[in-house]
Amino acid sequence: MAAFSFEKLVVFGVGLIGGSLVRALRERANTGGAREVVGVGRSAASTVRARELGVIDSAVALDDDRALAAALDGADIVLLAAPVAQTRSLLERIAPFLGAATVITDAGSTKADVVEAARAALGARIGQFVPGHPIAGREASGVEAALPDLYVDRNVVLCPLPENTPAALARIADMWRAAGATVHEMAPPQHDRVLASVSHLPHVLAFAYVEQILQSRDAALRFAFASGGFRDFTRIAASSPEMWRDICIANRDALLEEIDSYTAVLVALRTAIESGDGASLEAVFARSRAARADWQLRAARPAAQSGAYNGDPSGGDPSK
Repeated sequence: MAAFSFEKLVVFGVGLIGGSLVRALRERANTGGAREVVGVGRSAASTVRARELGVIDSAVALDDDRALAAALDGADIVLLAAPVAQTRSLLERIAPFLGAATVITDAGSTKADVVEAARAALGARIGQFVPGHPIAGREASGVEAALPDLYVDRNVVLCPLPENTPAALARIADMWRAAGATVHEMAPPQHDRVLASVSHLPHVLAFAYVEQILQSRDAALRFAFASGGFRDFTRIAASSPEMWRDICIANRDALLEEIDSYTAVLVALRTAIESGDGASLEAVFARSRAARADWQLRAARPAAQSGAYNGDPSGGDPSK
C-alpha cells in the first residue's frame, strides 16, 4: 500500500464509489494527516447514513453557501462521485469557494464530456481538475455497499490535462494507489472508446436482455425458470438506472459504434444458426472462449506481474 496523507477530503456523492474510497483510505491505507472527510449530498438521508456508518465526519447541504464554503476551506482534495451529467453544475457551485491549493478530481465513467464541463465551469482554474475514473463497482449502490477493498488490484484511469501540474497529477495518483489501485493514463477520447466497449456496452446488453423478457407474453414463466446463465448475464442490470442513463447519453458516439459492431456479429451468428452452419458457430464460440480464458488469467495476476504499465490499459481488468 502506498503512503498517502491528507488533511481534508470533501466528497460529493457519498455512495458506493466515494464511500469505498474513504473506507479504503481510513481502513486499509497507510494514511496520515488529519483525515477529515466531509460529505455533500443532494439529500440529507444519504449523508446522514454515511455519518452513522462512520464513513464521513460531517455533512453539508449543497444549497447552504456558508456551510459549503466552510467545508471547502482548506480542503486538500475534492472528489466528485456523482452522475456525470451533474459535473458542470457541481463545479459551478463550488468554484467560488475553492482554494488555490485544492485539487479536484472525479470518478465519472466518461471523460470527454466531463473535461468539457470542467473547462466551462472552471475556466482559467482548469489546472486544478484532474479527470479520473476508478474502474471498479458493484451492482449494489449506496454507502451501505461501500467496501474498503473495492479498489484493490483494480485499474484507475487518469486523463491528465495540459494545464495539470505534475504535483496535482501525482496527488490524485497517490490517493488511488493508497486505496490499492493500479493507476494508468489515457487521453479522454481513448478512455471513452475503450470503456464503451468493455463496460458501457455490456450494461446496455444486460438491460436490453431483461427488457426483452419483460416484453414477452410469458415473462413470469421465463423468470421462474431463469437460473445461472440468466443470473450471470444480468447481474449488472441491477446497476443504477440514473447513472447508466447519463453514461449512455454522454458517451453516445463511441457507444453507438460498439452497438453497431455487436449487431453485425449478432447478425452473422443469426445467419449461421438459420443456415445450420455449425462450423461457423463453433469457430466463434471457440475464439470467444479462448479469449475470455486468457483475459481471466491475466486479470487474476497482480498488476505488477500482468504487464500493466502507465498508459497501457491492456494489463488489467477493464471491466466493472
